Amino acid sequence: MMAIQWLDRVRLLGSDRLQQVQLAEGKVAAIGLDLIPPQAVGVLDFGGDYLSLGGVDLQINGALGIPFPWLQTAEPLPKIGRYLWQQGIDAYAPTIVTAPLGEIHTALRLIHQYSPASPEPEAEILGVHLEGPFLNPRKRGAHPQQYLQSLTVEAVHQVLAEFSSAVCILTLAPELDATNQVLAYLRGLGITVSLGHSMATLEQAQAAFEAGATMITHAFNAMPPLHHREPGLLAAALTDQRVWCGVIGDGVHVHPQMLKLLGQCAADRLFLVSDALAPLGLGDGMYPWDERQIEVKNGTARLADGTLCGTTVPLLAMVGRLVDWGVCNFEAALTLATVNPRRALGLCTELLQQPVTHLLRWRSPHHYERLLS
Repeated sequence: MMAIQWLDRVRLLGSDRLQQVQLAEGKVAAIGLDLIPPQAVGVLDFGGDYLSLGGVDLQINGALGIPFPWLQTAEPLPKIGRYLWQQGIDAYAPTIVTAPLGEIHTALRLIHQYSPASPEPEAEILGVHLEGPFLNPRKRGAHPQQYLQSLTVEAVHQVLAEFSSAVCILTLAPELDATNQVLAYLRGLGITVSLGHSMATLEQAQAAFEAGATMITHAFNAMPPLHHREPGLLAAALTDQRVWCGVIGDGVHVHPQMLKLLGQCAADRLFLVSDALAPLGLGDGMYPWDERQIEVKNGTARLADGTLCGTTVPLLAMVGRLVDWGVCNFEAALTLATVNPRRALGLCTELLQQPVTHLLRWRSPHHYERLLS
């Protein structure tokens, strides 16, 4: 098979002109308009297809029937990592929801100690997203109330134990700590603080952002709705240029028209998350979730009482949905799944020097593939 050395007629995010891409030693070496010499061999014509980084999912609770919060062994992690890689995901933050302390510690330890041993490519684990247990009971959603904890430095220290370096994001309700001492403590540990499952007022949210919170968890969900006399957490986030907003783009958790509103308010600070549960990749049906059962129907997961608790819609499938609904154009939707999650965590977003295997070719908003797969 001919070795690919150049890509021709490539469409890149943020550029109006079709580009050429030079590959060398398995990485992107150069991007420009006149890279390919006459009579060159090893040229792959993209025909105007997009070239992008793979997706980054900062909120995913499990896959293939395996929930991250209740891991008992690291054995499932390579299977999940390979599956996500095949789905176009470069990196992810396995999410641990509210659970008994011992189960949280077991999952943290297993994820923290995991190191891929197989030569098969896997999606990279960025660190754990700890969603709880420091949540407002009034906005706990599917999180079991008996395991929620008060928000104090002592309680956070007990939950993190010796695994603080395993956590990259922690979701909390800021109104539970009027002093904001916890935020300062977490920022000192290098943990990104995201506000969610919260009843925070505008003033409480603004104080938390001043104290170092830089993100909100699944915008619109598990927080008061936008209100013209009580703006609250969401309005505080949308009007603060320092704050990133994660959102579930399945069209059920947030109506497409409200997704469009978010995009128009804060497109450069918005990113998609799947909030996928363990049945991701398994289809619809009944599945266990802690001591309870969830029903997955058309990619939406609910508890027996109807409480919305997640999706089984893959992250990159949401890109095509946003385009179909007219929420935004393809380039904007692709940015929300690939570039903006990286920017939210301060990760590299450049194509130059990226391994070729980490890149996706998009033939349409619904059809993508690993570049040289």
